[in-house]
Amino acid sequence: MSTDSDFKNALEAAVLPQVGYALADYARVRRAAVAGGTGTAEIELGIPADGLRAALQEELARLAGAACNLQRVDLEISGKVRAHGVQHTLKPLDGVRNIIAIASGKGGVGKSTTAANLALALAAEGAAVGVLDADIYGPSQPLMLGLAGQSPHSADGKTMQPLEAHGLQVMSVGFLIDAEQPMVWRGPMVTQALNQLLTQTLWSDLDYLIVDMPPGTGDIQLTLSQRVPVSGAVIVTTPQDIALLDARKGLQMFRKVSVPVLGIIENMSTHVCSHCGHEEPLFGTGGGQQLAEQYEVDLLGQLPLEIDIRLQTDSGSPTVVAAPDSAAAQAYLRAARRMAVRLAMQGRDYSSKFPNIVVEDS
Repeated sequence: MSTDSDFKNALEAAVLPQVGYALADYARVRRAAVAGGTGTAEIELGIPADGLRAALQEELARLAGAACNLQRVDLEISGKVRAHGVQHTLKPLDGVRNIIAIASGKGGVGKSTTAANLALALAAEGAAVGVLDADIYGPSQPLMLGLAGQSPHSADGKTMQPLEAHGLQVMSVGFLIDAEQPMVWRGPMVTQALNQLLTQTLWSDLDYLIVDMPPGTGDIQLTLSQRVPVSGAVIVTTPQDIALLDARKGLQMFRKVSVPVLGIIENMSTHVCSHCGHEEPLFGTGGGQQLAEQYEVDLLGQLPLEIDIRLQTDSGSPTVVAAPDSAAAQAYLRAARRMAVRLAMQGRDYSSKFPNIVVEDS
């Protein structure tokens, strides 16, 4: 006869194909009991999973029921995204539990498109999500999210309300300048602009703030990484050798400033013909997997190169919201889930729970 402990252990050991990690890695089994051939449990996920909850219940019930020889398994599954640790010298931002930087070693690999769709995928799973367009020289999120030409509102002249699109809170320097105005700024000015966008925006109770970083690994990127309290980073690359070379530099940059790299996303992994559906690896194969293995990080996803992704993004309605049932949208959802799980496996942030200690002379 299986015990409560056996049932709990079976639940925690379950590896679900939709996620790819053992339940104990990203969830807590708050209560598990067995009585009369029936197992009941309360599970708190550390990730948003509205679209997964039914599948999780079914799969967990099947795996744990078979392991413990139970006739019935009743599960109550909830989700709570917690704040995770940031760089040692920084504190988390007010109103934001976790900041995830989406970066690339070079431009042209689809970083901004990936950032927008990952944010939308997390929102589709039930998370409160914001997007900060930190690409000061070439802001693209206003166009991608259908907000081009709009400006944020400021009630006090000091802070700004983020704009909203597809359920996301969005801020970009593109809202504050003319679309055709070039940003002829040196590094310190860019850093100051990003800091103002980040800290003077009234973010409202976000589980995740996705930061679309500028491409490259120069002084600007390093400075931003040191000043923005980041919980984790994702490196976007293509399978092409030259992109992988630069992706390595981006990965090492984050490690140098103590930002955990949650994983790698290989974009434009295969080209899908819009007429016949034939797939062809235009930029090579296996590059993202090799990079992930070399640096011992996860390959979070492999995304296709499709004309629809470009058309949907250019129209201000990215793939995850324009065609949620498409293969491409599902690929973004899988990558976002794995990204959220990897973050959930990081250490939690307790800085806000400690009191300030002041020493005064008596």
